[in-house]
Amino acid sequence: MPRTTRRPGGIRRTALAAAVAATAVLFTAGPAAAHVEVRSDDAQALAQNVELTFLAESESATAGISELRVILPEGLEPTDVTYGEGPEGWKLTANKDGFTVKGTAVKVGEDAELSVVVRQLPDAKELVFKTLQTYSDGKVDRWIELGESGGDGHGHGNTAPVLKLKAAAPGAEPVSPSPSEAETESASPTPSAEPTEPSASPAAQATADDDSGLSAGAWTGIGAGMIVVAGGAFYLVRRQGRAQE
Repeated sequence: MPRTTRRPGGIRRTALAAAVAATAVLFTAGPAAAHVEVRSDDAQALAQNVELTFLAESESATAGISELRVILPEGLEPTDVTYGEGPEGWKLTANKDGFTVKGTAVKVGEDAELSVVVRQLPDAKELVFKTLQTYSDGKVDRWIELGESGGDGHGHGNTAPVLKLKAAAPGAEPVSPSPSEAETESASPTPSAEPTEPSASPAAQATADDDSGLSAGAWTGIGAGMIVVAGGAFYLVRRQGRAQE
């Protein structure tokens, strides 16, 4: 019975395929799984005073997460958001297009979790919160891509967190919108553009008196002079009368 011999080339091809498969498994199990997510127990359109929780997973082995910058979707204003809870010492600052929460970096390898309260969710099916995640060494993970197409897992084109909303409750209506910063400034009263007439100075008042005739002081002096003259005339007449007697 003839003996079957295995070709060396076949063995090499089998070993190469196994190595490729093992490499693929290693890469898919790497930090590409890291992401930022947003969740809420009251994720319903037009719901009011809703708490949103953001969880940013760490993918750095050398630096801790120190900041999250969230870009708000259409229908939400920075003035609609207030800070809830987060890492110790972190504070919220409103931006023109969203908000930033930052502080002392969390421990290396530790995820950062924080919450905010939204005045009212818009009437939509889903909300996309593009997020920039910054580490203490300056590295930035950009979770800004839409859909499932994004990214190499290292902050370049990663999928943005999305919050799915249930349909609005029957009878729910939008509340009056919060004023934006620009609207607040425009609503502030502004000084009148019309100049006010200054009160006349003493010199100007004296000039006005001269234009309209003698001043009150001049008339007083004239009156006193007439009294003196009349008194002198009366004295002379009386003296002459006594001299003739």
